[in-house]
Amino acid sequence: MYFCNAEGHTYDWRGIISRKAYRANILKQDLESAFKESMAKWKIVVGHHAIRSIGHHGDTQELIRHILPLLKTYDVDFYMNGHDHCLEHISDRESPIQFLTSGAGSKAWRGDIKEENGDGLNFFYDGQGFMSVKLTQFEAEIKFYDVHGKVLHRWNKIKQPRHSSV
Repeated sequence: MYFCNAEGHTYDWRGIISRKAYRANILKQDLESAFKESMAKWKIVVGHHAIRSIGHHGDTQELIRHILPLLKTYDVDFYMNGHDHCLEHISDRESPIQFLTSGAGSKAWRGDIKEENGDGLNFFYDGQGFMSVKLTQFEAEIKFYDVHGKVLHRWNKIKQPRHSSV
């Protein structure tokens, strides 16, 4: 099956399953399988679209319905994304998940904020900048910078070592 869009670009969709089938049968299964097999101290998921955002595109309802429950079940620490052209840090209301957006490389300073999505908002900046993540075995440090390297927001999380009883 070929598809031609308004700009005249032609796409070949032969052998590609539908988005709904991919999400239900492959993406969720692969994600759950990776979580079950993981022995990682930190669980970090990176995606393009935001699950939670007050930026231009806002929350992605499809990810909230289909992916967020898995992230909560498997105690994911961070969900990192781009897509919205801003820097932001949002804490989940019902779990320890931190939503981190670092998409401020271009199209900044829109002033386009979805205020109804602001629950749990720790930081938002719609200027240009970037994010850094430093992980050690028991500590995570997240920093957001403006384009000149000035720290705009910093957040740390400590994980206590798990003690085994022998």
